[in-house]
Amino acid sequence: MSLSENLQYLRAREGITQEQLAERLDVSRQSVSKWESGTSFPEMDTLLKLCDMFRTDMDTLLRGSVEQSLSEDAAGYDRFMTVCARKYAGAVSAIIAGGALMTLLYLHIGDMLSGAVFMLVVAVAVVVLIATGMEEDNFRKQYPTIPDFYTQAQRYAFRRRFIWYIAGGVGAILLGVVLLILAFSFFPEREPYESMLGAAFLAIVAAAVYFLVYGGAMEDKYDIAKYNRRNNPTDEDRARCGRANTACAVIMLLATALFLFVGMSFENWKMAAVIYPVAGVLCGAAWMLLGPKAAE
Repeated sequence: MSLSENLQYLRAREGITQEQLAERLDVSRQSVSKWESGTSFPEMDTLLKLCDMFRTDMDTLLRGSVEQSLSEDAAGYDRFMTVCARKYAGAVSAIIAGGALMTLLYLHIGDMLSGAVFMLVVAVAVVVLIATGMEEDNFRKQYPTIPDFYTQAQRYAFRRRFIWYIAGGVGAILLGVVLLILAFSFFPEREPYESMLGAAFLAIVAAAVYFLVYGGAMEDKYDIAKYNRRNNPTDEDRARCGRANTACAVIMLLATALFLFVGMSFENWKMAAVIYPVAGVLCGAAWMLLGPKAAE
């Protein structure tokens, strides 16, 4: 396809007129008409604006088929990001589930061994998080720009599921709190009931967190404009990312030191297990405050 054909397709896909496109590019409607008829050619700065506006690259716009590029996932982006979302969600929920397992094992093998099992679960989850993060970083370097191939129907279908990911996750946590309160009205607040009910509550929270994290990661997957901005950041965005990463690293190091101190000094590994979820919330807050700002 030629530039004229690609431009006609992109304008029709966005549902805008020649006048509207001309206004966005700060050119005359006659210029757009000449481009689409093939009688003239845009200047370089205008071509760059067109690439940014329609989220495509120069080579595809000038010599390729934009329609084909937008309907294909040549990089395997969708499958890769879905797998990453599952790994992130699984690793985070595994840490909370590890707390549930430790609470149950405490009844049979004591504080020290149950704490060691929990640390093993945390170690495996952290390895998965690090490895997945490195895999995603490599993918982003290989494919810094992805054409927006998702259709409006696909986005709408996901938004309907996303509502239930978030509402279901929050609802499950609230249901767990209610069930815990009701359970303690029937069972005495002493062992083994206390540990068993606490473990059941943490298991519910782990399942809820899986869907919350998975839903959030999948929402990011469909925001390809955000993906492209992150891979082509401004100097300010790079600086903010560095500050946010440093803050998260400090938070997690302090959380690990505090976990070991509380567990070993007070021999209370159950209380120490609460530290990691709190650290995760603090990391999220650090990214909201220090990370790159959303585009206007």
